[in-house]
Amino acid sequence: MPRHGISPGEGHPRSSWETESDRSRGSPRLRLLWIGLAVALALPDSLVLWAPAGAHPLPAQSHPARFGRLVPQLRNAFGWWNLTCPVCKGLFTAIDLGLKKEPGVAWVGSMATKLCKLLKIAPPTVCQSTVQLFEDDMVEVWTRSVLSPSEACGLLLGSTCGHWDIFSSWNISLPAVPKPSPQPPKPPAPGAPVSRILFLTDLHWDHGYLEGTDPDCENPLCCRQDSGLPPASRPGAGYWGEYSKCDLPLRTLESLLSGLGPAGPFDMVYWTGDIPAHNVWHQSRQDQLRALTTITALVKKFLGPVPVYPAVGNHESTPVNGFPPPFIEGNYSSSWLYEAMAKAWEFWLPAEALHTLRIGGFYALSPHPGLRLISLNMNFCSRENFWLLINSTDPAGQLQWLVGELQAAEDRGDKVHIIGHIPPGHCLKSWSWNYYRIVARYENTLAGQFFGHTHMDEFEVFYDEETLSRPLSVAFLAPSATTYIGLNPGYRVYQTDGNYPGSSHVVLDHETFILNLTEANEPGATPQWQRLYRARETYGLPSALPAAWHDLVYRMRGDTQLFQTFWFLYHKGHPPSEPCGMPCRLTTLCAQLSARSDSPALCRHLVPDGSLPDVQSLQPRPPFC
Repeated sequence: MPRHGISPGEGHPRSSWETESDRSRGSPRLRLLWIGLAVALALPDSLVLWAPAGAHPLPAQSHPARFGRLVPQLRNAFGWWNLTCPVCKGLFTAIDLGLKKEPGVAWVGSMATKLCKLLKIAPPTVCQSTVQLFEDDMVEVWTRSVLSPSEACGLLLGSTCGHWDIFSSWNISLPAVPKPSPQPPKPPAPGAPVSRILFLTDLHWDHGYLEGTDPDCENPLCCRQDSGLPPASRPGAGYWGEYSKCDLPLRTLESLLSGLGPAGPFDMVYWTGDIPAHNVWHQSRQDQLRALTTITALVKKFLGPVPVYPAVGNHESTPVNGFPPPFIEGNYSSSWLYEAMAKAWEFWLPAEALHTLRIGGFYALSPHPGLRLISLNMNFCSRENFWLLINSTDPAGQLQWLVGELQAAEDRGDKVHIIGHIPPGHCLKSWSWNYYRIVARYENTLAGQFFGHTHMDEFEVFYDEETLSRPLSVAFLAPSATTYIGLNPGYRVYQTDGNYPGSSHVVLDHETFILNLTEANEPGATPQWQRLYRARETYGLPSALPAAWHDLVYRMRGDTQLFQTFWFLYHKGHPPSEPCGMPCRLTTLCAQLSARSDSPALCRHLVPDGSLPDVQSLQPRPPFC
């Protein structure tokens, strides 16, 4: 079936595919071949707009899966039926030579914009702005990348032409120190101190939010001046926020922070990033730094002397997801961002933490005697961080550094909390599997893991490596402050074993608070932040230890009412109207067991025959994080 107005007979490759002129960088087809690859990498999932804007779980996509969706469109649009393996490799070899002669070639941007529009990857204005924002970084990455012509053609034409091994397996080194015998934490004694930790994530302040504008526009982010007005049949964006692909006005974040009183007092705050809005096609470094300084000042204003420990989100940079490893220097490096963070957060972080923050966006510190906090830069595990095409093997040496921190904590007898933005189960496979090994090795030391990013209320269970059956840790994924997409604003409070000698520092329970937008946006109403639920009470958990969350998953498998409660809370009290049937339920439950990326074995017991309806859907997540 012809697409985009091109008939099957048009655009067929001719014999000049293999002539010298067509192998030059000026060949239109050669340009489009490379740009097809570049656009697929540069445009993040948040710009793929034809997908429904519901909050159902969708599979996390690695780069090969994204290429798989794009290649059929490229073939139909440009008639690549006769693109053979030798020709493909010749073309990519010519690309490499062309970029070496002229690294900043002007045709990259214009051709990428045309391709983006032709394939309807995004609205025309978004295409143009995105390409302008990404093109310099993408050319730099391609120039530095070790991607070979064989690997590129393997992506386009299949494994018979080449093999994609940029993200090949690798292992970090664990110390030779024998692992101590597992020692599950004991319940604290009655009357033992309890700490309350405020957890903020995915605030996504939109300084362009405008009440009354169209919440269902064609752009990736709506409720803004450029969204236009809605049809007369539909209401415009609400004053406090909107159930759509919209982020939050500053007043809603001020309301959240000023209304924390009933949820407190707090011993400390974990804040895991994503400060700017989702207008990722039109952001500058100045915009990102304004968001950083504005929201940091707001947090300081309302939390006063309470210590705040931040982590870096994937939206802090521009282009979005673009976090080069520390060996990238000059204008392409992330030093502009890390230096600004160090300056903004020096009020909360000691010198030792600021030092590694400036280098790679991660740090460690001791909030209290006996507790070590480690803040990871999870962008170095991200499937969307295109800079990892250069080298994805433990970028910045962060995991090896983590091992050193955990071993030192084990030697001292300290407990450790880890915070980060992207959850481990959503990472590149080798990174995720190495992290899983580290958690298993240091299960006695690691007392808590806290992440965000998905915008949903969920968790990931870790198991012993030998049998994948003994739950030994759990990563809590807290819901977002933002409404994006179709959610109530929210935040989380963790109760942990408190600060006293011998404390386990494990999570004892957690509470989630929301703002009901339907009520808040009523004429004359004022925003009322309310507790949505307490975890142990709502789910009937004997504790908040890993085994209890493992058991909850299997109880939800057979208890429809319990799962519907989870589904309601998963969406912060505003679930999609479509019901979550059995395939959706299994996919959602599997995600709670899948702290290790691309590991179907973790879900083998969820269905009677040990199989799942779709292996590709083992890692649910909302579509536009």
